Amino acid sequence: MLAKKTSKNQLTLPKAILKAVGDATYFDVSAEDGRIVLTPVRPQDADAVRKKLEALGITEDDARDAIQWARGR
Repeated sequence: MLAKKTSKNQLTLPKAILKAVGDATYFDVSAEDGRIVLTPVRPQDADAVRKKLEALGITEDDARDAIQWARGR
């Protein structure tokens, strides 16, 4: 299956892939041996997402600024 990257670096995942792994809203993204690996993050894994953001030094203000930037404000 193919997924096309848009000019805004977005991917649309094929329905068959989401059906195979379960419909997830968030994915942990990593690179391994030249491949992009997406791992679904389940709602019960929200603490893991928070820890990852903290480890990356991303704050609530950073997220708010990124959203405003993306919205063109």
